[in-house]
Amino acid sequence: MKDKYPLLVLAVLCLAALYVVSSLSSIFMPVLLALVLAYVLNPLVGLLERRRVPRLLAIAVVLVGIAVLCLGAVFFFATAVQQEVASVQINLPEYADRLYGLIPHEVKVFLGIETQEKLSWQINRAVEALRGVSLDLAREAFVVVKKAFASTLSFVLTVAGYLITPVYLFYFLADLPRFRGNLMELVPERARGKVSDMAGEIDDILSAFVRGQLSVCAILAVLYSIGLFLVGIDLAVVIGSLSGILFIIPYAGTVFGIVVSMVMAFLKFHDVLHPLLCLGWFGIVQAIEGGVITPAVVGTKVGLHPVVALLALFIGGQWFGIFGMLLAVPVAAVLKVFLRSLHSWYLSSSYYRGA
Repeated sequence: MKDKYPLLVLAVLCLAALYVVSSLSSIFMPVLLALVLAYVLNPLVGLLERRRVPRLLAIAVVLVGIAVLCLGAVFFFATAVQQEVASVQINLPEYADRLYGLIPHEVKVFLGIETQEKLSWQINRAVEALRGVSLDLAREAFVVVKKAFASTLSFVLTVAGYLITPVYLFYFLADLPRFRGNLMELVPERARGKVSDMAGEIDDILSAFVRGQLSVCAILAVLYSIGLFLVGIDLAVVIGSLSGILFIIPYAGTVFGIVVSMVMAFLKFHDVLHPLLCLGWFGIVQAIEGGVITPAVVGTKVGLHPVVALLALFIGGQWFGIFGMLLAVPVAAVLKVFLRSLHSWYLSSSYYRGA
C-alpha cells in the first residue's frame, strides 16, 4: 500500500491545483493562454535553434515576426472590410427593398409593416427603443463587471495579467525544455519509457490539431474569400475570413459561410444561380479540405470518428460554452490515447486472460 502513496499525493495535488486555477481563473487565464501560445510557437524556436541561433535570440525573432505578421493581417483585413462595407452601404437600400418584397403579405400585416412608411416608422421606433435600452445594458454590464472582478484592485490585476501575457510567453518559451526535463525526472525510471511514449503520442496529436488546424483555417479563409469575390458577393473577404476562422470548431465555419453567402448572393443578384455558385464553391473547397488540405497539413494523428467528434463538440459546448467547443476535439483525441493504453493493459491483465 505504501508504494501507492506517491500516486495519491499526486492526485491530491492535481485536484488542489485545479481548484486553485478555477478559483482564480481571471488571473490564471493569461498564464494558460501564454502556455498554449508557447506550445504553438516552440517548433519555430526549435527550428532556428537547429540552425545555431541562440534560443533567446530565436525567441525574440519569432515573437517580432509574429507581431509583424499579425499587424499586417489586421491592416489588410481592416482595409478590405472598409472597402466592402462602403460597397454594401451603396447597395443597402436595394437590399432592403428586395428583402421587403420577399416578406409575405400576411407577415407584413402581423408585423404592422404593410407599407414602406409603416416599415420606416417601426424601424425608427426600434432605434429609439434601443437607445433607451443601451443605458440599461450599460448599467447591467457595469454590475456584471463589478461582480466579476469584485474590486478595483482585482480588475487592475486582471487587465495587467493580459497585458503582460507576452512576458509570460517569453519566459515559457525560454524555459520549456527545462520544464519537460524536470517533469520527466518526477516519473519513476521503470515507467519513463511508457510515459515518454504516451507523451510523444499526445504531443503528435496536439501538434496535428493545434498547429495544423490553425494552418487549415488560414488556407480555407483565403480560398473562401477568393471564391466569393469571384462570384461577386459583397463582404466576400469578411464572410470568407470568418468562415475560415470558425472552422476551428468543426462544421461551424462551413455552415456559417454557406448560409450567409447564399443570403448575400440572393439579395444582390435576386436569382438562383449565384446562391448555387456559393454553395458549389463551399462544396468544392470542403472536398479539397477533406481530401487534400487536412491530410497534408494535419495528417491522421487525431483520428476521431465523426460521430465521436460531434458528441465531443456538443458535450464541450454544454459544459463550457464556446471555450469547451474549441477544446472538445483535441481533449477527446488525448483521452483516446489514455483509453487505448487502458485497453492494452486490460487485454494483458490476468483477469482478462483468466490466469
